[in-house]
Amino acid sequence: MNAVPVKSHTPAQSRIASLVHGAYFHDSWSVAAGDPRLSALGQFLKAFSATPAWVNVCMSIRNRAAAMVGLKNLGAFDQINKSKPECDYQHEDRIGIFTLIANTFDEVILGDKDKHLDVTLSIYRAVEASTGAIVVTVTTVVHVHNLLGRIYMLPVAPMHRIIAPSVLRAVALRSKEPFS
Repeated sequence: MNAVPVKSHTPAQSRIASLVHGAYFHDSWSVAAGDPRLSALGQFLKAFSATPAWVNVCMSIRNRAAAMVGLKNLGAFDQINKSKPECDYQHEDRIGIFTLIANTFDEVILGDKDKHLDVTLSIYRAVEASTGAIVVTVTTVVHVHNLLGRIYMLPVAPMHRIIAPSVLRAVALRSKEPFS
């Protein structure tokens, strides 16, 4: 596994694997961890803290358009309190655009629910059997509720396939500063 995110399969052992069946959209991206000691939540915090500026511009456009049809403003990917220790995050805390659902050392589940769809995100860390490297896989699962959800996904799905690996690239970098 190299430092460039690659399209992958949903890890069979992950909790999110059970949500893939019947999903309107799902994908997974994997990359070797630059900081293998970080937990799954630590990997997420590292990635979202380094969100490319253009991704937040896209989120700003999304939030303005969503407001016109009565959907909620999600904020920006990088709206993360960088001084908050990882251990202080609790179930249902907001982290960036997501809500913390479940958290173990090897997998963090985050999500968001709205009237048009439910999105669930997993950050799963595992040891690659052949190399012993820590591989981080981000899986996104979307279940739509109505026509608005299907229409919403028309531009979002192709953009997600660009955004997800772009955000995940930060996981491959070695940090100069420790994450908590």
